[in-house]
Amino acid sequence: MPTTITPLLIFFILINAIPIPSFSCPLHQKQALIHFKSTLNINATSDYYHKYESWSPNSDCCSWDLVNCSTTKTRTVTELYLFEAIPLVGTMVPRSFDLLTPLFQIRSLKHLDISMNHLVGEIPEDGFGNLTELVYLDMYENKFNGSIPDQIFRLTNLRYLDMSRNLFEGNLGSELGGYSFWNLTFLQVIDLSYNNFYGVLSPEVGKLQYLESLTLDQTHLMGNIPEEIGNLTKLSYLDLANNHFSGEIPSSIANIKDLKHLYLSNNSFSGEIPRVIGRLPKIVTLNLENNQFMGPIPSWIRNLSKLDTLSLEDNKLAGEIPTWIFNISTLQNLLIGGIGSKLIWNNKAKIVPRCRLEWISMPSCGILGQIPEWISSQKGLFFLDLSSNKLEGQLPYWLTQMDLEVILLFNNKLSGSIPPRLFESTSLHTLFLIRNNFSGKLPENIGNSKDLRTLLLSENKFSGQLPMSMSNMHNIRVLDLAKNNFFGNNLPISDNPDFYYLDLSYNNFSGQIPTTIPVSTKYLCLGGNKFSGNLSWVLTNLVNLQHLDLQNNHITGSIPTTISNITHLRILDLSGNNLTGCIPQEIANLTNMIETPKQFSYTIMEDLKVNWKKCLQGLPRGSLGMYSLLDLSNNRISGEIPESLGNLKGLKVLNISNNIISGHIPMSFGNLKGIESLDLSHNKISGLIPRSLEKLDGLGILDVSNNRLTGKIPMGGHMSTMNGLEYFANNSGLCGMQINITCPEDILPIEGREEAEDDEQLSWIFWMGTWIGFPIGFFSSIVIMGYFLNFLLLFKLW
Repeated sequence: MPTTITPLLIFFILINAIPIPSFSCPLHQKQALIHFKSTLNINATSDYYHKYESWSPNSDCCSWDLVNCSTTKTRTVTELYLFEAIPLVGTMVPRSFDLLTPLFQIRSLKHLDISMNHLVGEIPEDGFGNLTELVYLDMYENKFNGSIPDQIFRLTNLRYLDMSRNLFEGNLGSELGGYSFWNLTFLQVIDLSYNNFYGVLSPEVGKLQYLESLTLDQTHLMGNIPEEIGNLTKLSYLDLANNHFSGEIPSSIANIKDLKHLYLSNNSFSGEIPRVIGRLPKIVTLNLENNQFMGPIPSWIRNLSKLDTLSLEDNKLAGEIPTWIFNISTLQNLLIGGIGSKLIWNNKAKIVPRCRLEWISMPSCGILGQIPEWISSQKGLFFLDLSSNKLEGQLPYWLTQMDLEVILLFNNKLSGSIPPRLFESTSLHTLFLIRNNFSGKLPENIGNSKDLRTLLLSENKFSGQLPMSMSNMHNIRVLDLAKNNFFGNNLPISDNPDFYYLDLSYNNFSGQIPTTIPVSTKYLCLGGNKFSGNLSWVLTNLVNLQHLDLQNNHITGSIPTTISNITHLRILDLSGNNLTGCIPQEIANLTNMIETPKQFSYTIMEDLKVNWKKCLQGLPRGSLGMYSLLDLSNNRISGEIPESLGNLKGLKVLNISNNIISGHIPMSFGNLKGIESLDLSHNKISGLIPRSLEKLDGLGILDVSNNRLTGKIPMGGHMSTMNGLEYFANNSGLCGMQINITCPEDILPIEGREEAEDDEQLSWIFWMGTWIGFPIGFFSSIVIMGYFLNFLLLFKLW
């Protein structure tokens, strides 16, 4: 019987004949991702566990979190979003770049984000070379170092590349001019900012003609901006700030008609602000602050119809500040004046702003009288800086009604008390009133300003006790009340874990050092008060201190051995107290005084007053990262100088003068290679000045006066320049060329002197003979040579 093929059977045959597409990712890609996950060692208690919880070997990797696949039948992995997804080892140790190795097997990747993972190490040459399909690569904020490998420059499909905030190094000029970035001609976004590059910006950058955003902020570039920058006609964002560019801005920048944001701040550009910028019709942000621009604020700026931010601070601009600036209706952020500026405010001008400013920064603009009332019309204002002007009078009531977040009015002549209404604001987080004439008590409701983080009121005439409501300021991080007339023995401050800066110096506080000081404090300055008691609590509990200044108080007792727990300490000033006992050996364990100083991790608000090179000086706050200081002077410390003190190689200043210290100067002081000022005066130190001090190349001041030192002052190295008689005065037996006293061992016996005199006479006769004989012999040689040459000439003619 013949077989009958029905239509239904034909349908099933055809269905089975058609290949069924795969709806899961390829096995080798899943295995690569599982391998990557296994290297992270994430357990169920980890904060990162939920990110990878879906990464199961039994499921399709296309369904996993952080993973996207193509929509084609192959379902290959095309996108990995590993932003902040790689944990540290334990709580401190960053991961190596090597753990990314399994990901380089996924050749279909088009989008890879590994930003903010603190990965360290150099990028291997054979890593990214496999990922030729990459369009988007984000490596922002890791700790990659070394040079950028050539493999990156062969990813010709790249449209987006962010390698910012790493530790990459090398000549960026050659990188941008050789086989490198300009080869990536389809790039639209590139960010290399905050790395350790150097060099110039190569003209080859002009080949990246699809570029829309170029960010080279803080890459240590120098020289001029090449004219070829004008070839980047699609550019809308250009950031070359915080470099060493100089010269003038190239005229070709006028070709970039789509440019909206231009950041050239913190360079060394000079001349007048170029007119060509006025030919950029779409410009929104113009930031030229902290350069060397001169001349007036150019009038063509008023024609920039889309201008939102104008930042010209800290240049050498001069002339009257034009009132038309306030008629730019789109303007929201205005920053003019500042360091080096010669701009002058017309105090008679009547301002009726057409703009709606959110940010006003006009320091050092010569503004006289009261705070200008036109500011009250700016209802959206949140930042106000009128510092270093000539403002007088009280804070106006209308100012307290504005929702300002930041108020900077320091270096003026404002007076009166602070209106309580100011602290009812729910927005205020920074109040900076240093160096004015404010007086009276702080308002009792100061604690109502719960969002206040920074309160700087030093160098005024405030008085009274601190209001108890200050303990409600739970977000306070910086409190500076120095150089006022506050008194009392209470410090009502909350234990905010983010608090780091407290300066109560030069007031009339008394009693024990407050135990309410937050343990997170890094900068503590209580000098010039009447605090009493000992140091036990401070040097046991405040283990995060980097800077401790207790000078000129009534502190008693000895320096506790627990000082070795304050390992971050780098500036310690205990001078002018009543300390007794010995200098503890443990002081030599202060790590930050052993190592070469690095930058502070917090901001110093004031210059640091120290006994520097024999007088009280203010070390500039911006340079404090260079200093490490130990001052124990003007106490009653006794005993000998510990030999271990020579371990503090990072010290710039060591002052232990005006105590009752005995014994010898340690030989180990020759190891203080960073020392610039060493004051051991007014003690009972005896013995010799060690020759090891000759190794101290940076030593500028050495004061050993008023001791019991004997012997010859060393003469090698910088010791030969120590010629100040007062620095060696009142010792029992010093001698040496520095103080014009011949040492006994340098005095020749009588017979020796006679022989020396005979030698001098013979030497004189010898040199006189030489001086007389030389010209006679020289003249004779000329005469003889002349006869000889004439003889040769005659012979030749013959």
